[in-house]
Amino acid sequence: MKTKSDVKLRIWHIPQVPGKAFNVAVNTPREAKKILDVLADYDAFQFENKIKPDYSNAAGLEVFENGEWCEWEDAEGNNIDDTNLEESK
Repeated sequence: MKTKSDVKLRIWHIPQVPGKAFNVAVNTPREAKKILDVLADYDAFQFENKIKPDYSNAAGLEVFENGEWCEWEDAEGNNIDDTNLEESK
């Protein structure tokens, strides 16, 4: 299990805004993208199947830099939602 000092990337997800975010440590942006997509699909599934009447979610990827968590960006300045992470990498 990773300790807090080992974690360099983490996703955050708020299933119902306004609400508290939960965090999950990830190893790569590709892994983060997959988890974020699954969480979004799960929220949509619950809504479409009338498990919850409505929702407003939010999520993203953070990187630990200079002693604080910052929103992750790729080399071109795109966040995780705008980044094309090729399956072959």
